[in-house]
Amino acid sequence: MQYTHKLHVALCALLIALGTPCAPVRATENIADTGTLEQSNEAGVQAGVFEYKLEGRPDPFTPFIANQVAQQKIGTDEIVEEDVELTGMRRFEPGQLVLVAILYSGKKKMAMVEDVTGRGYVLDEGMPIGRRGVVSKIEGEQVTIIEVAHTRAGRTRKNKIVMRLNKEGEK
Repeated sequence: MQYTHKLHVALCALLIALGTPCAPVRATENIADTGTLEQSNEAGVQAGVFEYKLEGRPDPFTPFIANQVAQQKIGTDEIVEEDVELTGMRRFEPGQLVLVAILYSGKKKMAMVEDVTGRGYVLDEGMPIGRRGVVSKIEGEQVTIIEVAHTRAGRTRKNKIVMRLNKEGEK
């Protein structure tokens, strides 16, 4: 059976990588792009014998993922962080804000909060706040925020945060 030059080189490289010696094959027919096998010495093949040099080349059988990474256990209860653009009230987590007033205008309810620098903001029901929170209810002297998080296992976790209005003199 006769092989073309390229097929023989590829077959020998595979056999050498597997640890099997490659027997030289002499080609008697001309190959269109490289000439006869004996004439292709400048390509690194000498008289039909191909030798694969590993020096300076990566090992093709090295795994792409390191063993330490592949063996790490990923917690199924670990929360998956969504890539959310942090603008407006999403920049503040509820714990960073202090409720300072509740406002009523007809049926519409609003809440005023302050950040640590003393800058004030207005909250409406349904407004997103923090990475995962939404203002769900503004009533009486408190604001209720519901945070919804998703775990790697696909479970949904809900966390209820209540911000209470401090009376005068309380902190």
